[in-house]
Parts: sequence; C-alpha cells; structure tokens
Amino acid sequence: MNKIFFAHFAAAIAALSAGGAVVATRFVMGETDPVSLALYRNIVAIICFGPVLPFIWPKQRIPLSEYGKIAMLGILFFCLFPWAFNASLQYIPAARGAVGLATIPIQTLLVAVMFGRENLTLAKLIAVGLAFTGIAFVFGAAAVDVTSSKYLIGDGLMLLGVFCAAIYSVFGRSTLMRHGPLFVTAMAMVFAALALLPLTYFHSGIVGVPVLSKQGWLAVLFLGSVSGAIQFSLFTWALRWLPATTTVLYLTLSPITAMLLGVFLIGETITFVLVAGLMFVLTGILIGSGALSGLTTKIADRWSCRLFGRRLWRRS
Repeated sequence: MNKIFFAHFAAAIAALSAGGAVVATRFVMGETDPVSLALYRNIVAIICFGPVLPFIWPKQRIPLSEYGKIAMLGILFFCLFPWAFNASLQYIPAARGAVGLATIPIQTLLVAVMFGRENLTLAKLIAVGLAFTGIAFVFGAAAVDVTSSKYLIGDGLMLLGVFCAAIYSVFGRSTLMRHGPLFVTAMAMVFAALALLPLTYFHSGIVGVPVLSKQGWLAVLFLGSVSGAIQFSLFTWALRWLPATTTVLYLTLSPITAMLLGVFLIGETITFVLVAGLMFVLTGILIGSGALSGLTTKIADRWSCRLFGRRLWRRS
C-alpha cells in the first residue's frame, strides 16, 4: 500500500514538472529546432543518470532482445514523442496543444482496453472524461482561435506524439517491472539520443555544442534534469505500480500547471475558468486513483439495475 501511495505521489510530481517543461520548451523554441532540442534534453538527462547508473544496473545478464525492446521504447517516448510535441507547437498555439496533450489518458485507455491490458470500468471512463473536460474548459476558447492555415499539421503531430506516449505507457510496464524503472529510463534515453544524432545532423547540418542565450541554456538544463531525468524517473516508477491509464491521468495536470506558473511567475490573473477547469481535472484524478471509485460504482450499479435489472460495469 505504501508503494501504491508513493506511486500516485510520484505521478503527480511528474505531471507538475511536465507543466514546467511546457513553459521551458516554449521559451527556448525560438533558439533551436524540435529535433535538436529533443537531443540536448536527452544528453543532459543521460549525464544526470551517469553517477547512479552503476547502482541501478541489473545484476542479472540482460538478453539482447530485451535491449531491443528498451531501444524501441526509448525511440517512442524519448525521441518521437518530444519531437512531435516540439514540432506541433510551431504550427498551433499552446492552448490548442494543451487540449491535444490532454487526450493522452483517452488514447492510453483505448490502447490498453483494445489489447487486453486493462478492463474498461465506469470509474476510468468518468475519470478520463472529467480530466479532458477540465482541460477543454480552460483552453477550449483559445484552442479554436487559430489563425494559421497549417493547424491540422500541428494537431496531427500532437496526436501522434501522444499516441507514442500511450503505446509506451501500456506496453512498457512489463519491461519496467523486469529490469527496474530507473535503468530502463536511462537506457531508453541513451538509445533515443543515438537515434536523434543522425536526425539532428540531417536537419541542421551540424551536431555540437548549441549556441544559446543564457536563458536558453537554463531552459535546456531544466528540461534535461528536472523535467528530464527526475520527471521521467518518477513517471516510469509510478507506471511500474499503477495501471497505465491511472498514471497518465495525472498528466492532464501539466497544461493547467503551465498556466498556474504563468500566474505566479508572470503575474497573470487567476480566473474562474482556470479554477473550474482545475476542479474538473482533480475530480477526475481522484476517481481514477480509486479515492471516489467506490461511490461511482455504487451509483452505476443502482442505475443499471433500475434500467436493465443487472450490473453493466466491472468494478475497478
């Protein structure tokens, strides 16, 4: 029970850190390109993992096939996902991107149910629906206000990146459980960096120390350390102990966290829409985490028995 509790806590902290990553990415995006930024972020994260790698390396020999799986997971989550996310923000505003990012629990639930990794429950449906509603409520008006004619490209890139994250969340759990979340995260980032090296050279023509402003360097260091090594370690550790849908549900906090950072760092105003959207998201997380699932199941059982004479939903 203690591990489950700390897994929920780790998922929440990772989501809060992801909100900071959105702000940092938007800040440095004008000084570099999406591919290079993904590479620099992974390199900083790998350096952070260096001192602890001997302590997290599995004692038993790992087959080459397992390294192949870790490489595929790394390319999905630490190469394709950050590239698609960074690139999408070149075509769409942050608000529209936030709504696209909020589809991660929906896509994860669909993938998990389709491949038999999780059961479809009413609590999960309500939790995912409430979390997405909260994001849409906060960013919906701004999301539809798009002046660029290429917004469909941005939407497609964001949804592609989210789909990669959903695949990683669903199919990466078994690998995380076998070899440890920290080791898998570190090695996945190594494979992702190796995959990004030729892409960066092809895109920019050179791979080396980037020329960034002082603020740009701070943003890259933050993305690689706090929102890289630490954030993804917490996320993958939570993913080892929690269902994939429950873990990614916390990520719906990240867009609202980014807006809250704007309130405290830039002096923006807290609005009723922001507070209401946050309440939707928090309620969804409470239901998805199981804190309110018992009440949800009782209500569903009562209404299904009245309408159909039997229970229609599986208990969480």
